[in-house]
Amino acid sequence: MLRAHQLVLPCLLALLLATACTSGEPGSGQGEGPQHTVATEAPNPLRNAYFGDTHVHTRYSFDAFIFATRATPDDAYRYARGEAIGHPSGYQVQLEEPLDFYAVTDHGMFLGMLPAMADPTTEVSKLGVAKAFIEAKTIDERRAAFQGIRPYLYPGKYEGILDKEVVRSAWAEIVASANRNNDPGNFTTFVAYEYTSGPDSQNLHRNVIFRGDRAPDIPFTRLDSQNPEELWAWMDDLRDQGMEALAIPHNSNGSNGQMFELETFDGEPLDAAYAQTRMRNEPLVEISQVKGTSDTHPLLSPNDEWAEFEIFPYKIATWVDSNPNGSYVRQALMNGIRLEEELGFNPYKFGIIAASDTHTGASSVVENNFFSKVGLLDGTPQARGSVPLDEPGPNGEPYAEVYYRLWGAAGLAGVWAEENTRESLYDAFRRKETFGTSGPRIRVRFFAGRELTAELTSDPDMVEKAYAGGVPMGGELTNQGDESPGFLAWATRDARSAPLQRLQIIKAWVEADGVGEAGGAAERVYDIACSGGAEVDPATHRCPDNGASVDTSDCSLSGDGAADLQAFWTDPDFDSSQRAFYYVRALENPTCRWSTWDAVRAGVEPHPDLEQTLQERAWTSPIWYTP
Repeated sequence: MLRAHQLVLPCLLALLLATACTSGEPGSGQGEGPQHTVATEAPNPLRNAYFGDTHVHTRYSFDAFIFATRATPDDAYRYARGEAIGHPSGYQVQLEEPLDFYAVTDHGMFLGMLPAMADPTTEVSKLGVAKAFIEAKTIDERRAAFQGIRPYLYPGKYEGILDKEVVRSAWAEIVASANRNNDPGNFTTFVAYEYTSGPDSQNLHRNVIFRGDRAPDIPFTRLDSQNPEELWAWMDDLRDQGMEALAIPHNSNGSNGQMFELETFDGEPLDAAYAQTRMRNEPLVEISQVKGTSDTHPLLSPNDEWAEFEIFPYKIATWVDSNPNGSYVRQALMNGIRLEEELGFNPYKFGIIAASDTHTGASSVVENNFFSKVGLLDGTPQARGSVPLDEPGPNGEPYAEVYYRLWGAAGLAGVWAEENTRESLYDAFRRKETFGTSGPRIRVRFFAGRELTAELTSDPDMVEKAYAGGVPMGGELTNQGDESPGFLAWATRDARSAPLQRLQIIKAWVEADGVGEAGGAAERVYDIACSGGAEVDPATHRCPDNGASVDTSDCSLSGDGAADLQAFWTDPDFDSSQRAFYYVRALENPTCRWSTWDAVRAGVEPHPDLEQTLQERAWTSPIWYTP
């Protein structure tokens, strides 16, 4: 039986979402965003929401430097704390509100080599190839330089142009910058880098995040091996040396089905040892970023009306289609419970975050202030294909024919942690008490347990009792009877973005006889709370249309929406014999996409081939149910 209750006590909800209780509309004042800049006196056992970015590139990444980025890690951390920094296109960029944590994740391969090639005092600047890489000035020349360096980015192909002492020096500075900018209680930095495996442009990239201030003297990169399993072995060895780290896969959407393949990198069957190794090293996955959303795809989730959201359909840095099968997170989670049912192990038990993948040092995650990703190449509306060119292209095309126009203004990682420190945030990563958003700072919490009841929604001690009587996002429930456990979910809007439209639970399960949709697993989307106090239709599990709309001539909003949504829910289709998982998706009312904002500011019609509006959202980590 489905039961939904919208909370009518604003200050209680503010308490539950770890915000300050202020007068006025819920989500106003200090409730708009996470705590920041004021150190907490003591850790909060009920945990606070913190927002940050775990995927940021600076001048030390070979591609960012080619794209004219000169921001240093120190500059990136200044930006995250609210200061303005320069964009490669010549203007200043600044956050409306500081972030709580940030990780510079420059590409480990060729780390620092391009800045060194640009320094005439270095030996590598004298290399014959250096001139083409560092003297590119126009956008076309920089694109050519990027393509020109790619053949060297493979094992056995870099001899003669890679200086490992340069890499060590650049890595030492990245580590030192993270450590000197870390401000426990106020602002957290992580020592981190990106492992960028991409055989045949099939994206197998990971960001490696260290828990503490120690790191190896040089990172493991695709030049050592393109096999992620060898990265995990290296991480296990570091762990034995006291250097704890985790890896976060990203842009599985561009992996051509390889990120969540049902065999090893070398084509062997998956087994329990593989699953244990992967989950030990990769507890999280990035669900959304500039290069598209990896939640699900319309072909994989045809009954999910919201599946077609910021889909980037190509393999990375190509115009070649990426195979959706094996490329999306929801399907991987479904395959994981199916494998656990059939073979007893689950290599895809991921928690959820989101990030930006900016290559300018500055996260560009707000639709109405989007400056895209690759510096000089897409730093203007015309360059990213959202506004007509001054003169038609060589074939008469009115817009720049670039795939940047399909990129999205996303995303941010959300973490529920006791305090804003490396240790506390990292431990939350490990237990998967994390969520991702497509950019807005939507707060969302999720609990499940048999001791949770509808009465908790009006209980001032709800969070404490939810932890005591259930598990939070990232947790696991075991069979305790035939009745559905209770699920508590609630979200608070970002006051700088649109009101909330609906709160949903996405469920997937393994059919008892092992036969069902998606090779033995099935899925369903349930609306559980509606804006305006509307009731969910028990037959369709959908909220009625709330009438919210967008005027794309000026991006003004109208219609109903909620500052917060909360529900207690029981699964009307629960079967205690079926292995399952559940996660929450919170949807805003429609707003203008960044490309429409570009058109509005330029005084032109929006690009006719692009979506003019979108529904920003947040996704929680799943809660798994095990019979």
